[in-house]
Amino acid sequence: MAKWTPKHEAPEALEGPVVATITGGTILWFVLFLVQLPFYSWFDENGHTWWVWTPLAGAGLGLIGIWYVRGRDAALKRHAAEQAAAQERAAKGATEGVTEGAAEGAAADAEK
Repeated sequence: MAKWTPKHEAPEALEGPVVATITGGTILWFVLFLVQLPFYSWFDENGHTWWVWTPLAGAGLGLIGIWYVRGRDAALKRHAAEQAAAQERAAKGATEGVTEGAAEGAAADAEK
């Protein structure tokens, strides 16, 4: 089993227009279903009715995929916004600490 263990790290995930890609694929599956539907009798006579129902199943699974990737995309954006807000708070706190320290130092110098 050790023979098949990868010796390198996995590459970074590719990010792109995931929602648009899944939506486009779902639309293509549904269009393929609609295009084949008028020929249902031919598919039935030749025992290939699964050719008609496969694109419908693909479109149905694509709807689940759209729901999933939209939720994932929203969660990623929410996480990025939370990270940016936390960094902003940290940066603001650091600059306030520097200004307070400088003001205290100036007050101490004035007393001398």
